[in-house]
Amino acid sequence: MSTNKNVQDTHISSQLKILHGSLISIASAMNRPQRDEAMIKEAGIPLDRALFPLLVGIEKLGPIGVVEIADRVGRDYTTVSRQVAKLEELGLVNRESSAADRRIRMASVTAKGKGMTDLVDAARERMGRKIFASWEQTEMDDLVRLMRKFADALDTLDEH
Repeated sequence: MSTNKNVQDTHISSQLKILHGSLISIASAMNRPQRDEAMIKEAGIPLDRALFPLLVGIEKLGPIGVVEIADRVGRDYTTVSRQVAKLEELGLVNRESSAADRRIRMASVTAKGKGMTDLVDAARERMGRKIFASWEQTEMDDLVRLMRKFADALDTLDEH
């Protein structure tokens, strides 16, 4: 039994290394400025590349505070605060005081901003269909199910 457990532990360790390498590759690809530029171009939206991930994040996670969105995109709070102010000037987001804590300004997407993120979602689908064109339906289903399971486990880990 002990030998079997050691083999299993070794297998898990090697799989975790491969998984980690894959996640690094995915994160690196997703964080490339060229990727955002390609998405903006495909969506046909007039938006500065630096504002793009903030608008998408606010739409998906909002209402959200500037500190939290800065943490999620890995940028300095003061930089993100200025960028969210720019999104507000463009009419893409609103900022209001939090009902729970009046000191916190919560950002949420406006109808104009939602229209823009809808174009991004459509562009993402077109681009994703190219990536997954050769995949079997079961492979896609498994990827989506397992990625959601992994993301939920990460969220749970962050809560502790």
